[in-house]
Amino acid sequence: MLLLGIESSCDETAAAVVSDGTKALSNVIASQIAIHEQYGGVVPEIASRKHMEAILPVIQRALDDAGVSMRDIEGIAATRGPGLVGSLLVGLSVAKAMACAARVPFAGVNHIEGHIAAIFLSDTVPSFPFVALVVSGGHTHIYRAGGFGDFQILGQTRDDAAGEAFDKAARMLNLGYPGGVVIDRLAKSGNPAAIRFPRAMKGSIDFSFSGLKTSLLNHVKGREAAVSPDKMADLVASYQEAIVDSLVEKTLMAAKGASIPRVVVCGGVASNSRLRERFFDEGTAAGIEIFLPPPVFCTDNAAMIAVVGDHLLRAGRNDTLDLNAVSRWPLN
Repeated sequence: MLLLGIESSCDETAAAVVSDGTKALSNVIASQIAIHEQYGGVVPEIASRKHMEAILPVIQRALDDAGVSMRDIEGIAATRGPGLVGSLLVGLSVAKAMACAARVPFAGVNHIEGHIAAIFLSDTVPSFPFVALVVSGGHTHIYRAGGFGDFQILGQTRDDAAGEAFDKAARMLNLGYPGGVVIDRLAKSGNPAAIRFPRAMKGSIDFSFSGLKTSLLNHVKGREAAVSPDKMADLVASYQEAIVDSLVEKTLMAAKGASIPRVVVCGGVASNSRLRERFFDEGTAAGIEIFLPPPVFCTDNAAMIAVVGDHLLRAGRNDTLDLNAVSRWPLN
């Protein structure tokens, strides 16, 4: 089955053609980072307008890159939620219109399930069940994945998501946007043990990052002189290490508690180089197999949406054209 996937939940306009839910023939992403950078974060109204400008050229590019036309497409999947409703409506509306015109089935997909399903675009894939850590700007959740559509929350953040903690720290330190990317790059030359930031909720598989953010604020508050480049590298490396410590420790704890020796780490923060390194090292030491999608499939993309759509359509799902976008859609 050749499926067209469309993703527009936040500030990336994406389209992809995926074969049989396992092979991405194309994966096109139009980023709005340069636009939202000046605001230090995503402005919903601007994001939806930019989606309207980009969506059709992105879809055409995805078809061209895959060497196919709409006559070859056998189904369409688009993100229904969760996300920014204005942004979601752009991709969802175009997907429904194209499905109607091409007379092919259509499925609305949960964005979070898409992140988990991105692992099936990798060369090495896990068997069900597995434990999945979804870690991004808006989500930090640990799930037990028993199969497509079968998810149970094991742990979750009580306040900020990990990606949000990265972005807020970067804004606090005037490092630029997106914060996670900037901090990952600067931290490579820093000492992660230079400053001991707190690790919250020790012994629990729930997360909390608000206290860590406050600790960073207290550390830099009142310092009149700008932080030197070498001190800044140590500062962000230590801050990053506190986030990574929590993510790795609690996820492996959840896997051991569930007696499942397979962990999938996905979402935008899963492209962080230090997080990937620590998971592979500590997972191996604990006898737990670690699966991470390639970085291009960690951030928001349409190929992951097509993977879930492929499963839904094969199972007989065919959403009606009055399907609406939803800002909140718990995966469980």
